[in-house]
Amino acid sequence: MTGSADPKGRRPGEPVLFPELQLGVQDAPGDAAESGGREPRNLGEWVAFIRDQEMPALGATVALIHSVTEDEKSPTGKLAQAILQDAAMTAKVLKLANSALYNPARHGVSTISRAIVVLGFNAVAEIAIAIRVIDSLLAGGVRQRVVDEMARVFHAAVQARALAALRRDGRSEEVFIAALLSRVGEMAFWCFGGRLAQRLDEALAAGEADEDAQMGVLGFRLRQLSQGLAREWKLGPLLQSVLDGSGRTGAAEQAIHYGQRFAVEVESGWDAPGIDRLVQGLSNFTGLSPEAMREELAANSVEAARIAAYFGVAEAAELIPRPVAAAAKTEADEAPPAAAAMEPDPQLQLRILREISGRIAAGANLNEILQLVLEGIYRGVGFDRVLFALLTPNRLQLVGKTSLGAGAETLRQRFIFSLDATAGDLFNEFFRNPRAMCFGPGQTPPGIRIDRLLQVTDAPHACIAPIRAQGRPIGLFYADRPNAAQAIDDESFEAFQLFAQQVSLAVTAASSSRQNG
Repeated sequence: MTGSADPKGRRPGEPVLFPELQLGVQDAPGDAAESGGREPRNLGEWVAFIRDQEMPALGATVALIHSVTEDEKSPTGKLAQAILQDAAMTAKVLKLANSALYNPARHGVSTISRAIVVLGFNAVAEIAIAIRVIDSLLAGGVRQRVVDEMARVFHAAVQARALAALRRDGRSEEVFIAALLSRVGEMAFWCFGGRLAQRLDEALAAGEADEDAQMGVLGFRLRQLSQGLAREWKLGPLLQSVLDGSGRTGAAEQAIHYGQRFAVEVESGWDAPGIDRLVQGLSNFTGLSPEAMREELAANSVEAARIAAYFGVAEAAELIPRPVAAAAKTEADEAPPAAAAMEPDPQLQLRILREISGRIAAGANLNEILQLVLEGIYRGVGFDRVLFALLTPNRLQLVGKTSLGAGAETLRQRFIFSLDATAGDLFNEFFRNPRAMCFGPGQTPPGIRIDRLLQVTDAPHACIAPIRAQGRPIGLFYADRPNAAQAIDDESFEAFQLFAQQVSLAVTAASSSRQNG
C-alpha cells in the first residue's frame, strides 16, 4: 500500500501530468443560513430572505460564474462547463448567440465554446447570470406583476443597448444586462412577497401612487431592494451606478435611463403625448433624425419581443408594445423550443468536429479541445452524462476531472478507482490493453467485470474510450445513458470514439510542439 491521496487523487510531492487537462469546477458554496421562518420586517431582512431562502440557487450560480470570471488563470472552458451543466441555459445562450442582437453578421454558433469566442467571455458570463435571474423569478407570486415587470425590462434593455451602440459606447452588452436587471428587486418582491405583495398589489390597484404605496406597505421603496440585491450578488458596477443614482452621467447610464423611460412611456401607445418629446431627446442623444429614431425604436421593440422569448418568457414578449406593422413581422417560431432529452444530432457532431480540427491546427490549448469534445459527446452524440478522467502520475488511480449532464458533478466526485493486478476487473484490464468498450445487456466484453463501475454510476448502458499520449494511455472518456430503455447503438458508439480520439490527437500535437519548441 502507498500513502494516502488527496481528494484530487494526487499524493504528496507528485507532479501533475498534462496540467492543461486539470479542468474542474469550483466546489459549490455551503448551504445558506436558515432564518426563523417569520416574515421579513425591513429592507435588510428582505434582502437576506430573498438571497438565502427564495433564491439560494441563483446565489450559487452567480458565485460560481464570478469565481470563473475573476480568476485570471481560469480557462474559458470552466465557464462553458458551468453553462453546459444546465441544458435549458445552454439552449438559451446559444439562441442569444445566434440572435441579431448579439450576432448581427449571423455567423453560425453551435457550441458554448464558440459563443464565448464570438460574444466575448464577459458577455456570455453576464448572459448566463441574467438567464438564471429570470428563471428564478418565474416561480409564481403575483404573476401578472412579475410578467409586467419583465416585459418592461426586456423592452428597456434592448432599447438601451441599441442607444449605447448608436453612441458607439463599447459597453453595449453591459448596458443590456444592467437594464435587464435594473428592477430585480421589484420582480423578486412580486414573486416572493407573499401577503405583503398581495397588499401592495391591492393598494396599487386602488390607484395609490407607486412609491407612496410601497412606503406605506413596506416602509421602503422596491428600488432599494434592487440596490441591495445587486450589491449582494455583485451584479456589476454599471447596474449599481444606475440603481444608486450616483452623479455619473456617462453615455451608458444615460442609455439605460432613456431605455427605461421609453419602455414606460410607450405602454400608453406609440402615439402617446410624451412620445414625440422623448423621440426628440433620443434623436439629440444619438444623432439620428427623429424619423430614423422612430424606425430604430420600432425595430428594437420587435427584437425585444424576440429576446424575451429566447429567455423563455413568452408571456412578457406578448406584452411588449410594438407598432402594428412591426409586430406583424415578428415570427411566431422565434421562441426557443423547450429543453428536451439529449438526442443524437449528426449535423451538430460534424460542426463540432470541424471546429475541433480547426482548433488543433491553430494550436489551441488542450482545455479548449477537451471542452469541445465533452460538448460534442454530450450534445452531439446525445449521452445523458459524459465524464473525463485522468490517471494520477503514479498510475495507481483513475480520477474523474470534469463532467457534464444531470448529476454529473456527483459522478465526478465519486469517479475514483484504484488500479492493481486483479485480473478481469474493468479498469485493470482497460489500462493493460486500452481500447473502446461498450457495456450493457449483450454488449459487455466477455471476461470483463464492471461491478466497480456500476457501484459508482448505476447506469445500465455506458461506454469508455482511452486517451493516449505518445502511445501510452493517460486517461479515458466515460459516457452513459442511465435509462435502461436507451441502449447505445453502433452509430453512437462510433461517434463517441471519434470524439475521444480528438483529445489524443491534441495531446500528440501539443507534445510535438513542445519538443520542436
